[in-house]
Amino acid sequence: MGVWEASGLAFAAVFGLMMVGMPIAFAMLIVGLGGIWLAISDRTAMGMIGQLPFSATMSYELSVIPMFILMGVLVTKARMSQDLYRLCHGFIGHRRGGLASATILACGGFSALSGSSIATAATMAKVAVPEMRRYGYSDGLAAATVAAGGTLGILIPPSVILVLYGISTGTDIGQLFIAGIIPGMLAILLYLAAIWVVARLDPASAPAAPRVPWRERLSYFRTVGPILLLFILIIGGLYVGAFTPTEAGGVGAAGALIFALWRRSLSFGIFTEALVETVTTTASLFLVLIGALVFSNFINLIGLPQALSDLITSMGLSPMMVILLIFVIYLVLGMFMESLSMILLTIPIFFPIVTGLGFDPIWFGIFAVMLTELSLVTPPVGLNLFVIRTVIGDVSIGAIYRGIVPFVIADILRILLIVLFPAIVLFLPMTAR
Repeated sequence: MGVWEASGLAFAAVFGLMMVGMPIAFAMLIVGLGGIWLAISDRTAMGMIGQLPFSATMSYELSVIPMFILMGVLVTKARMSQDLYRLCHGFIGHRRGGLASATILACGGFSALSGSSIATAATMAKVAVPEMRRYGYSDGLAAATVAAGGTLGILIPPSVILVLYGISTGTDIGQLFIAGIIPGMLAILLYLAAIWVVARLDPASAPAAPRVPWRERLSYFRTVGPILLLFILIIGGLYVGAFTPTEAGGVGAAGALIFALWRRSLSFGIFTEALVETVTTTASLFLVLIGALVFSNFINLIGLPQALSDLITSMGLSPMMVILLIFVIYLVLGMFMESLSMILLTIPIFFPIVTGLGFDPIWFGIFAVMLTELSLVTPPVGLNLFVIRTVIGDVSIGAIYRGIVPFVIADILRILLIVLFPAIVLFLPMTAR
């Protein structure tokens, strides 16, 4: 059996198992092991399943994941999302479209602490959507704002997906974190611009809220200020090389614990829940990583990356045409896969091709994450859209589809900008090296 036939059967088997409800981790693990068993030998397959889980999970770089997850869980338990939203609401909520803009800013801040798109979208939906509805915002804009803001969770550092990308490709995780800062800020600015345009075209959909007195606005900093300083400490420390990403995770978790204790929002029971949630989330991520590594080893053994590279060379595709093709593939995959699965399934295939064409691995990491962000909010099947629909309950999916269009346009513009101007991604990592 040729490389194309074997690859086609492998991917069809993974997608088929997913369609019948099998988790992506087990689908990739079963297909990868079965493929190695048939293509190489049963001894090779058994040796891999015996050694790879241990060697993969004992990686020093992976220790950053539970620390950042614990930080995000502790911040969530401390009800940080409400305080962030209240702070942003106090300063810009009185402007037309201000509550939606405050939601984007709060999502950016919360995502920087949680590192999860789904967690950000689900948490902020409970906080922001009822408030926007109370002041007369349209359901479509309110829901779409949270769905779009939630995508910031996998780009603004610390990001679990960037950690897994770095481990899978051997790319410096600290550099990836630093590279995500400017694109993350650009995403926030473009989302704010999209809200401004919607508010101008349809003022009734985004009315202004009452102005909050200055004394009350400034009082909000007392509850939010310490955790914002913690974020600055983490990113600043990585930028100047004061500590490694793993050490940054430890600093973040310790700082979040101190913050939760200072807020008096952490009982022994809540702390135990936070630890259990951290362990279960970390175990789930490690299982997905092991499945992805086994599957990628099979794909590499049968020679798919080299075959794709040879095909691209024979077709005479330019580097930009290859990037456009990857863009289309991610949009299609986003219709039925979540972000983590997409990254772990596709990076072993695309990474050798893209870096072979001369693209920077840090740039490609941010590019791939931005594509998965876009897929999370692209109709007809954007995962964040359905998360919001599930959390809110009484808003129609059609209204969410209509509301998300300006944010999808903003995402496409942002992707085009980093393709045309790679320095948007690479400027900070180059100055930090």
